Amino acid sequence: MQELLKVVAQGLVNEPEAVNVTVDEPDENGVTVYHLHVAADDMGRVIGKQGRIAKAIRVVMRAVANRSNEKIMVEID
Repeated sequence: MQELLKVVAQGLVNEPEAVNVTVDEPDENGVTVYHLHVAADDMGRVIGKQGRIAKAIRVVMRAVANRSNEKIMVEID
């Protein structure tokens, strides 16, 4: 799951080597938080106009998580 998020983000940015994903332990509700870190210049590319790309990334990640019965949340830092 972590690799998928990293590959998707690397395809969007100009500096793919700056993409980093960290994962928190599941909380009391069983939700695992994935933190996506990109270069400051690439934040706009990952978020998109009105957050459309960020929403799309979250939808894809939730769809993959649902297939493996996981609960996840993606935060873009």
